[in-house]
Amino acid sequence: MTIEEFHQYARQKEKELERLYNDILPVKVGAIAKRHFQDNFRKGGFVDGGLTPWPATRRQQSGGKSAASRYGPLLSGRTHLMRSVRDVPGQARVTIVSDLPYSRIHNEGGTIETHPTVTPRMRRFAWAKFFEAGGGGKKGADVPADAVRWKKLALTRKAKLDIRAYIPQRRFIGQSRELGERIAEKIIEETRKVLDR
Repeated sequence: MTIEEFHQYARQKEKELERLYNDILPVKVGAIAKRHFQDNFRKGGFVDGGLTPWPATRRQQSGGKSAASRYGPLLSGRTHLMRSVRDVPGQARVTIVSDLPYSRIHNEGGTIETHPTVTPRMRRFAWAKFFEAGGGGKKGADVPADAVRWKKLALTRKAKLDIRAYIPQRRFIGQSRELGERIAEKIIEETRKVLDR
Protein backbone atom coordinates (compact mmCIF):
# COMPACT_ATOMS: atom_id res chain seq x y z
CA MET A 1 0.00 0.00 0.00
CA THR A 2 1.46 3.31 -1.06
CA ILE A 3 1.18 6.53 0.95
CA GLU A 4 -1.44 7.88 -1.47
CA GLU A 5 -3.53 4.69 -1.13
CA PHE A 6 -3.22 4.93 2.66
CA HIS A 7 -4.41 8.58 2.62
CA GLN A 8 -7.37 7.58 0.46
CA TYR A 9 -8.15 4.66 2.80
CA ALA A 10 -7.90 6.96 5.87
CA ARG A 11 -10.21 9.57 4.27
CA GLN A 12 -12.75 6.87 3.42
CA LYS A 13 -12.70 5.52 7.00
CA GLU A 14 -13.00 9.07 8.35
CA LYS A 15 -16.13 9.63 6.23
CA GLU A 16 -17.58 6.29 7.34
CA LEU A 17 -16.91 7.09 11.01
CA GLU A 18 -18.40 10.57 10.60
CA ARG A 19 -21.56 9.06 9.10
CA LEU A 20 -21.64 6.48 11.89
CA TYR A 21 -21.38 9.06 14.69
CA ASN A 22 -23.66 11.67 13.10
CA ASP A 23 -26.41 9.54 11.57
CA ILE A 24 -26.37 5.84 12.49
CA LEU A 25 -25.40 5.77 16.18
CA PRO A 26 -27.97 8.36 17.35
CA VAL A 27 -30.74 6.12 16.01
CA LYS A 28 -29.29 2.92 17.52
CA VAL A 29 -28.41 4.53 20.87
CA GLY A 30 -31.85 6.17 21.00
CA ALA A 31 -33.53 2.79 20.56
CA ILE A 32 -31.40 1.30 23.36
CA ALA A 33 -32.20 4.20 25.71
CA LYS A 34 -35.92 4.16 24.90
CA ARG A 35 -36.08 0.41 25.60
CA HIS A 36 -34.15 0.90 28.87
CA PHE A 37 -36.46 3.65 30.12
CA GLN A 38 -39.61 1.73 29.14
CA ASP A 39 -38.24 -1.30 31.03
CA ASN A 40 -38.17 0.90 34.15
CA PHE A 41 -41.98 0.90 33.99
CA ARG A 42 -42.13 -2.89 33.67
CA LYS A 43 -39.73 -3.36 36.60
CA GLY A 44 -41.52 -0.78 38.77
CA GLY A 45 -38.45 1.33 39.53
CA PHE A 46 -35.41 3.15 38.17
CA VAL A 47 -32.35 1.13 37.19
CA ASP A 48 -29.11 2.92 38.11
CA GLY A 49 -26.55 0.78 39.90
CA GLY A 50 -29.37 -1.67 40.64
CA LEU A 51 -33.13 -1.30 40.80
CA THR A 52 -34.48 1.52 42.98
CA PRO A 53 -38.18 0.62 43.39
CA TRP A 54 -40.81 3.34 43.19
CA PRO A 55 -42.96 4.06 46.26
CA ALA A 56 -46.20 2.06 46.28
CA THR A 57 -49.38 3.90 45.35
CA ARG A 58 -52.49 4.14 47.53
CA ARG A 59 -54.32 2.06 44.95
CA GLN A 60 -51.77 -0.75 45.46
CA GLN A 61 -51.80 -0.42 49.25
CA SER A 62 -55.61 -0.67 49.40
CA GLY A 63 -55.34 -4.37 48.55
CA GLY A 64 -58.29 -4.27 46.18
CA LYS A 65 -59.18 -7.09 43.84
CA SER A 66 -59.71 -4.91 40.76
CA ALA A 67 -57.31 -4.89 37.83
CA ALA A 68 -56.32 -1.29 38.61
CA SER A 69 -55.04 -2.23 42.07
CA ARG A 70 -52.74 -4.86 40.54
CA TYR A 71 -50.98 -2.47 38.14
CA GLY A 72 -47.61 -1.14 39.27
CA PRO A 73 -46.87 2.52 40.00
CA LEU A 74 -47.14 4.76 36.90
CA LEU A 75 -48.86 1.95 35.01
CA SER A 76 -52.44 1.56 33.92
CA GLY A 77 -54.25 -0.51 31.36
CA ARG A 78 -53.40 2.09 28.71
CA THR A 79 -49.73 2.74 29.61
CA HIS A 80 -49.86 6.33 28.28
CA LEU A 81 -46.81 7.51 30.23
CA MET A 82 -44.67 4.52 29.25
CA ARG A 83 -45.63 4.84 25.58
CA SER A 84 -44.91 8.59 25.61
CA VAL A 85 -41.16 7.92 26.08
CA ARG A 86 -39.54 8.40 22.69
CA ASP A 87 -36.14 9.12 21.19
CA VAL A 88 -35.38 12.13 19.01
CA PRO A 89 -32.16 11.50 17.04
CA GLY A 90 -30.15 14.52 15.94
CA GLN A 91 -26.75 15.32 14.46
CA ALA A 92 -24.33 13.23 16.59
CA ARG A 93 -26.76 13.22 19.55
CA VAL A 94 -30.05 11.76 20.72
CA THR A 95 -32.61 13.16 23.15
CA ILE A 96 -35.06 11.03 25.12
CA VAL A 97 -38.33 12.85 25.82
CA SER A 98 -41.77 12.31 27.27
CA ASP A 99 -44.08 15.12 26.19
CA LEU A 100 -47.08 14.39 28.40
CA PRO A 101 -47.91 17.31 30.71
CA TYR A 102 -47.68 15.16 33.85
CA SER A 103 -44.48 13.26 33.01
CA ARG A 104 -42.19 15.86 34.63
CA ILE A 105 -43.96 15.84 38.01
CA HIS A 106 -43.80 12.03 38.13
CA ASN A 107 -40.13 11.94 37.09
CA GLU A 108 -38.99 14.68 39.50
CA GLY A 109 -41.68 14.57 42.20
CA GLY A 110 -43.14 17.64 43.87
CA THR A 111 -46.32 19.37 44.93
CA ILE A 112 -49.12 20.33 42.57
CA GLU A 113 -51.87 22.85 43.26
CA THR A 114 -55.21 23.23 41.55
CA HIS A 115 -58.22 25.48 42.13
CA PRO A 116 -61.36 23.87 40.66
CA THR A 117 -64.66 25.76 40.64
CA VAL A 118 -67.41 24.24 42.80
CA THR A 119 -70.33 23.68 40.42
CA PRO A 120 -73.88 22.48 41.15
CA ARG A 121 -72.99 19.23 39.42
CA MET A 122 -70.02 18.78 41.77
CA ARG A 123 -72.30 19.35 44.78
CA ARG A 124 -74.78 16.72 43.51
CA PHE A 125 -71.89 14.30 43.04
CA ALA A 126 -70.67 15.02 46.60
CA TRP A 127 -74.16 14.30 48.00
CA ALA A 128 -74.30 11.03 46.05
CA LYS A 129 -70.88 10.01 47.44
CA PHE A 130 -72.04 11.04 50.95
CA PHE A 131 -74.98 8.64 50.81
CA GLU A 132 -72.87 5.94 49.15
CA ALA A 133 -70.33 6.21 52.00
CA GLY A 134 -73.10 5.50 54.50
CA GLY A 135 -73.88 9.01 55.70
CA GLY A 136 -77.62 9.04 55.04
CA GLY A 137 -79.91 8.92 58.09
CA LYS A 138 -77.08 8.76 60.67
CA LYS A 139 -76.32 11.43 63.24
CA GLY A 140 -73.16 12.60 64.99
CA ALA A 141 -70.47 10.04 65.75
CA ASP A 142 -72.13 7.28 63.69
CA VAL A 143 -71.31 8.99 60.38
CA PRO A 144 -68.16 7.56 58.71
CA ALA A 145 -65.25 10.00 58.25
CA ASP A 146 -65.36 9.56 54.48
CA ALA A 147 -69.04 10.55 54.41
CA VAL A 148 -68.31 13.66 56.53
CA ARG A 149 -65.72 14.79 53.99
CA TRP A 150 -68.23 14.47 51.12
CA LYS A 151 -70.88 16.35 53.12
CA LYS A 152 -68.44 19.21 53.76
CA LEU A 153 -67.78 19.46 50.02
CA ALA A 154 -71.51 19.46 49.23
CA LEU A 155 -72.23 22.23 51.78
CA THR A 156 -69.16 24.41 51.25
CA ARG A 157 -69.75 28.10 50.52
CA LYS A 158 -66.51 28.42 48.60
CA ALA A 159 -66.72 29.11 44.88
CA LYS A 160 -63.23 27.65 44.30
CA LEU A 161 -61.36 24.93 46.16
CA ASP A 162 -57.67 24.98 47.05
CA ILE A 163 -56.32 21.48 46.46
CA ARG A 164 -52.68 20.61 47.04
CA ALA A 165 -51.26 17.15 46.34
CA TYR A 166 -47.78 15.74 46.89
CA ILE A 167 -46.51 13.48 44.10
CA PRO A 168 -43.51 11.35 45.18
CA GLN A 169 -40.59 11.05 42.78
CA ARG A 170 -40.85 8.02 40.54
CA ARG A 171 -37.90 8.58 38.24
CA PHE A 172 -38.15 6.82 34.89
CA ILE A 173 -35.83 8.96 32.71
CA GLY A 174 -32.36 10.05 33.81
CA GLN A 175 -28.68 9.14 34.04
CA SER A 176 -28.18 5.40 34.49
CA ARG A 177 -24.91 3.51 34.91
CA GLU A 178 -26.26 0.37 33.22
CA LEU A 179 -27.54 2.37 30.26
CA GLY A 180 -24.20 4.19 29.95
CA GLU A 181 -22.36 0.86 29.85
CA ARG A 182 -24.70 -0.52 27.19
CA ILE A 183 -24.30 2.61 25.07
CA ALA A 184 -20.49 2.49 25.38
CA GLU A 185 -20.48 -1.17 24.31
CA LYS A 186 -22.65 -0.36 21.28
CA ILE A 187 -20.41 2.55 20.23
CA ILE A 188 -17.28 0.37 20.49
CA GLU A 189 -18.96 -2.48 18.61
CA GLU A 190 -20.14 -0.24 15.75
CA THR A 191 -16.78 1.56 15.54
CA ARG A 192 -14.94 -1.77 15.28
CA LYS A 193 -17.28 -2.88 12.49
CA VAL A 194 -16.38 0.23 10.47
CA LEU A 195 -12.64 -0.08 11.10
CA ASP A 196 -12.53 -3.84 10.36
CA ARG A 197 -14.28 -3.53 6.98
